[in-house]
Amino acid sequence: MFVITGATGNTGSIAAQTLLKAGKQVRVVVRSAAKAKALAEQGAEVVEADLNDEPALTRAFQGAEGVFVLSPPDMTLTDFLGERKKLTDRLARVTQAAGVQHVVFLSSVGAQHSAGTGMIRSTHAGEQALRGTGLPVTFVRAAYFMENWGAVLHPVQADGVLPTFIAAKKAIPMVATRDIGKCVAQALLDGPRGTRIIELRGPADVSPEGVAAAFAKILGRDVKVAEAPLEAVVPTFISFGISENVAGLFRELYEGVANGKVDYEGGQAERQHGSTTIEEALRTLTGKQ
Repeated sequence: MFVITGATGNTGSIAAQTLLKAGKQVRVVVRSAAKAKALAEQGAEVVEADLNDEPALTRAFQGAEGVFVLSPPDMTLTDFLGERKKLTDRLARVTQAAGVQHVVFLSSVGAQHSAGTGMIRSTHAGEQALRGTGLPVTFVRAAYFMENWGAVLHPVQADGVLPTFIAAKKAIPMVATRDIGKCVAQALLDGPRGTRIIELRGPADVSPEGVAAAFAKILGRDVKVAEAPLEAVVPTFISFGISENVAGLFRELYEGVANGKVDYEGGQAERQHGSTTIEEALRTLTGKQ
């Protein structure tokens, strides 16, 4: 039996559906059972539990041959790294207490670094906590989510402008969340292999100019990249209702992208590629299939 947390999200839902289609028993852990109705109809066992509820999580994880865990973002936190560390430390304790046979953790490109990567530092702490359990762990170090471009969909559609804090011509690894979900499911099906690192990206690295070109093709209009200076990151994000603490971490992340620190480790890590192209992901975002 496999346990999936975050099962109503883009990644967890695909992981759960993939396992169910493979004929596996799946238990999904959600905060609201009503939101997991579709998964229940597909045969999943639904358990209501909050990631902050250690006893409830321990019960939910018991009997699992594999568990998928993640650290969901909260843009309002005033101590993002501290709160995420508490969460991943808790997840590590729960997996040990429940006797889980294999843990798959959604990590990130750049998670090998303890500094200089902004919010990605939270996944570094998560990896360290799970390594400390001594359990077999698979870290899925995913690239920049293609779906993140949905945040600028309005100016793209309304004005033909793609705002970005990434250099217009800088190609970076990106991946669709559906491909992350499939990778997570396959890692669970593969079973424990000691400490395993999967570096996951899409079919090709993409620059903001490439994203703009894909949008232009889909929308049938010119789309131009509007490169913004890093000095604008914090005030821009604060204007969106994001905490100053998180906004600062976003600036550090973009700095890490610019200087090359937010990149893959290589070495013994496995490189895998999702199949979803940037155009396919953007078509889903725009509803223009």
